[in-house]
Amino acid sequence: MKGQSILQFPRLHEGILIKRYKRFLADVELLDGEIVTTHCANTGPMKGVLHIGGKVRLKFCPSPKRKLDWSWEQAQVPSGLNNSCWVGVNTALPNKIIRLAIEAGFLNRQLGNIESIRGEVSYGSEKKSRIDLLLKPDIDNVDQRFIYIEVKNTTWKEGDVAIFPDTITTRGQKHLKELMEIMPNSKSVLVPCLSRNDVQFFAPGDSADPKYGELFRSALSQGLEVIPCCFGFHADHISWEGIRPVRNYMHD
Repeated sequence: MKGQSILQFPRLHEGILIKRYKRFLADVELLDGEIVTTHCANTGPMKGVLHIGGKVRLKFCPSPKRKLDWSWEQAQVPSGLNNSCWVGVNTALPNKIIRLAIEAGFLNRQLGNIESIRGEVSYGSEKKSRIDLLLKPDIDNVDQRFIYIEVKNTTWKEGDVAIFPDTITTRGQKHLKELMEIMPNSKSVLVPCLSRNDVQFFAPGDSADPKYGELFRSALSQGLEVIPCCFGFHADHISWEGIRPVRNYMHD
């Protein structure tokens, strides 16, 4: 299964990153010399991924509903893996590819057989939050509890450890608290979507958000399951690269 294509798309356009600004925008010089402004879905600091002068890949997607015709999908970063690695930077993708991985059976050992998957379902004490994926177990699943899955796009790394978050995230802290609240009546699962294939472990980013690290370990002790799913990003597809082990700290 490792290396198997999980999502295919028209070949992306390559260029050089000139600058990223106003959080949502980036200027890129395409291979033919044309300079285009592209939408950047990742509004965070993109720690370790944002390299001015580095190669990027864009999707051309003109539409009357869009202000920009281009979308920034991937960035090339220095890496010990063949000296470079392509990283997925479109934060709209992780929920989709994790769902595809579940549907393909790649997480059957961890989750059991699944009858149905719903996205963006309201939950929490005040029903003001939405879970990324809500799974109903199949009738033959030993554990019949509903499975609540929170997906976290993970692009930052130190050494061979993928790390989330890369900045303070009060939203991420809130998600961990809510996942703890619904246990043990429901099954709570955190799925870091490792959007680069040059990592071997996952750990919480205490150096960026110590509070998140504390909540992460507290949630683990209460039964939270963490399933870091690794993917490879290519010019015309995304590949499944397996599940990575979890570390409680960045520097175990």
